[in-house]
Order: sequence, then structure tokens, then C-alpha cells
Amino acid sequence: MAQQYSVTRQIQAPIELVFSSISEVRRFEEVNEDVLSIEFLSEQQSGVGTRFKETRNMNGRRSTTTLELTEYVNNKHVRFVSDAGGTIWDTVMSVAEKDGGTELRMVMDARPYKLMARIVTPFIKGMVTKAVVADMDKLKTRCEQEATDS
Repeated sequence: MAQQYSVTRQIQAPIELVFSSISEVRRFEEVNEDVLSIEFLSEQQSGVGTRFKETRNMNGRRSTTTLELTEYVNNKHVRFVSDAGGTIWDTVMSVAEKDGGTELRMVMDARPYKLMARIVTPFIKGMVTKAVVADMDKLKTRCEQEATDS
């Protein structure tokens, strides 16, 4: 059974800055200190078709995930897809101008296809939600700081 995670943040920063923070893979390490490294697996390093490995700190442990950027509409949305642990993780991050800033919305669908993943996925919803909320809060803080500094 699929699980969906959704988080929205209002960010007091220009839409272009917020969008570049979610779409430019090279920036992930500077936007979120939990991202320890990015390794590109494709010659392409931006836009649709960009494949990369992201290594991050997850609850005190290193975790590496391979992701692909599958949709990119400038200053609108990006989609990242990953196949990890018997689950397809499909994440859309969208931006819209709102109230003098930017509304950032992240919707992540987790579609387990292996038996163990089907059993475990409902039980990790709280942990995943906590991690997603933390990532969105870090992104908000970073974008608002950059907007203030410029």
C-alpha cells in the first residue's frame, strides 16, 4: 500500500532562489548540512535525466540513495525518483509565489513493491515525516538567510 507524505512551507525569499535550492543538485550540500556528498552518475548535472548518489546523515548513520531528476519546469516544480529498499520514492517539489514570498510544497509517494517493504513502510511513516519536515525547515532557514544576505 502506498504512503504519501506532504509538507508545505512559506518561505520569505524569491521564487528563483527557492527553486534553485531544490533543483540544482550541486547546491544540496550547502542547503542541508545532513547531505554529506553528491556523486553524479550522469554526464548531465542539471535538469531532466540528471542521476546522482546522495549520501546523507540519517539519524546518526550514513545513508546513500541513488536519485534521478525526472521532471523539471523552471520556477514551478521538480520531480525526483528513487528505487530504494524495495520501494519507489517519488517526490515532487513545487513552488509558487504567495504573500510576498514563496510557497514550497513537497509531496512524496512511497510505493513499496517488495514484501518486506510493504510490511515496513507503514511503520516508518513517523520517521520519514520527521526527516522530511526537518529537511524543509533547513531549506526554509537557508533560503531566508540567503535572501536577507543579498
